Amino acid sequence: MSVHANIEPLGWESAFFALSSAKLVWDELAAPVQAADLQPYALVQAKVPAARLDLADGLARLGFQLAEGEVDLALSLPASLPAHALPSGWRCRVATETDIALLRSAAAQTFAHSRFRAPWYQPSDSGRFYAEWIEKAVRGTFDHQCLLIEQDEQILGFVTLRDLGQQQARIGLLAAMPVCAGRGVGQQLMWAAQNWCQTQGIPTLRVATQTGNVAALRLYIRSGAVITDTAYWFYR
Repeated sequence: MSVHANIEPLGWESAFFALSSAKLVWDELAAPVQAADLQPYALVQAKVPAARLDLADGLARLGFQLAEGEVDLALSLPASLPAHALPSGWRCRVATETDIALLRSAAAQTFAHSRFRAPWYQPSDSGRFYAEWIEKAVRGTFDHQCLLIEQDEQILGFVTLRDLGQQQARIGLLAAMPVCAGRGVGQQLMWAAQNWCQTQGIPTLRVATQTGNVAALRLYIRSGAVITDTAYWFYR
C-alpha cells in the first residue's frame, strides 16, 4: 500500500539533537511518499494509529522501523473534587527557577529511556530532551505549570501541565524523584494535577505514556482515566 502524507521539517528538534529531522503528516490527498522524498533528512518520524496496520505495512516498505508504542488516556473531572489531605508533612507548591537545576537532573535520570533512543539518537539525548522540557515548564514557555510535591522542603516528585484550550489540559511529565519510588508520590501528583485543572475550570485532563510503562498506566487508570487512543512511532 502507498503511504499518502506530507513531509513536515522539525526545526526545533533538528537543532536540539543536531539531527536533520522531519515527520509525516497523514493526508489521503497528498502524493504517495517515495524513498527519494525522505533522503534529505537524517531521521523521519511517523506516528501511526494502532488500528492502521496498513500504514505500518506501507512504512515498512519505505524502510521505517518500529521505535515505540504510545497510549493516550483522558480523565473527566467531576464538578467538584472530593476532599483530599496530603500525608502529614507533605505539601504541593508551584516550582520556581531555584528548583530548575535539581529538576533537570531528576528528569534526565527518570526519562533516560524513551522514543528518543538509540540507534536513531545518541544515548544521552532522551535525558537532555526531558531536562529541557521540565525547565521550559518551570518557566512557562512550553507546558504552562510545574507543580511539586515535597516533604520538609525536599522535593518528592513533579508534574507539568499544559492548557490545550477547548476545556482540556495535558500532563506533560509526571514522576517521583528517583529516590522516592514506592511512596505513593504518583497518586499525590495526580491529585495535584486534577486540582490545578479544577482551579482553571478545565474538566478534561489528558496524558500519554509509553505502551511498556505498565506502572504509569495503572496509576492513570486507578485515578479514573480511560484509554482513548493507541499508536506506534516509526522511524527511518
